[in-house]
Amino acid sequence: MSTKVSITLDDDVLSFIDARATTNRSSFINEVLWREKQRILLQELEAAYSEQSADPDFQAEVSLWDATVADGLATDA
Repeated sequence: MSTKVSITLDDDVLSFIDARATTNRSSFINEVLWREKQRILLQELEAAYSEQSADPDFQAEVSLWDATVADGLATDA
């Protein structure tokens, strides 16, 4: 779904968009914003993983569940 909106851009920003967007400004802006959204999500994930790795309670819980799981096939058949 898409929604039409009106935004105000600085002249130099519009010139940049027009120079990069071949025919469709909206498509170009959507792509730039999508990449920015992905970048922010990755930053948030990295911060969450760092927080988890620094949490001793979380690490203790993980160590309780951490196990090497074999495929269940006996090699000495």
